Amino acid sequence: MSTAKRQMHLGVFVLGTGNHSAGWRYDGAATSNNTLSVIQEIARIAERGKFDLLFVSDGLVMNPGDHPSFLCRFEPTTLISVLSAVTTHIGLGATVSSSYSEPFNVARIFASIDHISGGRAAWNIVTSTQPMAALNFSREEQMEHEHRYEVAQEFVDVVKGLWDCWADGAIVADKTTGQFIDASKVRALNHEGRFFQVKGPINMARSPQGQPVIIQAGGSPSGLELAARTADVVFSVVQELETARAAYADLKFRLGKYGRTPEQLCVLPGVMPIIGDTDAEAREKLARLQSFLSPTNALVLVSNRLGYDVSGYPLDGPVPEPPLGQGTRTFSRVLFETARRENMTLRDLYNLTAAARGHWVLCGTPKRIADTLEEWFVTGAADGFNVLPPYFPGAFDDFVDLVVPELQRRGLFRHDYEGTTLRDHFGLPRGVGTRPSRS
Repeated sequence: MSTAKRQMHLGVFVLGTGNHSAGWRYDGAATSNNTLSVIQEIARIAERGKFDLLFVSDGLVMNPGDHPSFLCRFEPTTLISVLSAVTTHIGLGATVSSSYSEPFNVARIFASIDHISGGRAAWNIVTSTQPMAALNFSREEQMEHEHRYEVAQEFVDVVKGLWDCWADGAIVADKTTGQFIDASKVRALNHEGRFFQVKGPINMARSPQGQPVIIQAGGSPSGLELAARTADVVFSVVQELETARAAYADLKFRLGKYGRTPEQLCVLPGVMPIIGDTDAEAREKLARLQSFLSPTNALVLVSNRLGYDVSGYPLDGPVPEPPLGQGTRTFSRVLFETARRENMTLRDLYNLTAAARGHWVLCGTPKRIADTLEEWFVTGAADGFNVLPPYFPGAFDDFVDLVVPELQRRGLFRHDYEGTTLRDHFGLPRGVGTRPSRS
């Protein structure tokens, strides 16, 4: 049994204009999410910091009042394929919706990226929460929440099944005999389900990781079950330590239902670090970022993050309760409960949402930030963190150059990569024959 000290895992959430809604206005900040050189520089910084994962989200609608990086963005699987050529170790994750895709295509795409990158690909499963997305895919309306997750469960089963159609060593390529594949190591899937009928196999050998890493971020009961059954990594949305510990314990407990152990799933809460030489300097940075915000699009931004329309309510009034069954449930619940607990107005919630899109904001010196991350890590609230720099590249440089060394001094984070694949980084076994069981 290994006696190695447990260490943090770190990912970076990449938005070229910064995770803060007005981060692009900060001195020296990048102003584009659609410029390859900007994203390549972020990738280089992440790898210099020995991060486990670089993550690129996606969206299928364009709302003029939304976050700048959501207005103009690269298709994420295309982007991480390119990034694989300028990096050597860091994992590369991308979002693809199970509501507006086909399992066969998704299986091929991520297996391809895993081959191209040498075993560093990760698929973030989303069911898509924006109702307007349906109109971009020849549909009149979006599927209801629970139905989306029923589809997602089968979707993941099919993708994993297609990845498993090829056994290791199926390609022989014997020039003497002329045998190219061992047909006994390739099989059809022959999936006949409620939503999908897929024969298979995919026309691609098994990828370096066996199966690319699966990421999930849903916090509703259905999302948690999907994560417990199929995910390797979960991005969580939390604001307070005790709430985070309870959510962490709940998710880890659910794994047993599917024959899994707690070590088979890494939970990474999202955190926006605002770093200064002193606590006062860090607060001044946050205040400057907040000063760039305009209330003109406040209600649009809050509505987008809450997942329900608040445009008819006064900014200085209380936050209305979410309608039953609407919106991004995790964000809606966390943001609404925070607002109610702290007696926040819609304007207050706008400031919080604009700062970190509903995620946790951590402001202070490198030592203070490392202290807080360590507390969350050692007391059972996280296996690491998904870092959301408010702007790039400067704020990310600060984290890598100031906070990461502090974590390394404490023995909480690696000094160098010890493996070559993303599964190596997360301490996960190679994904072979791991089609998910059902409870």
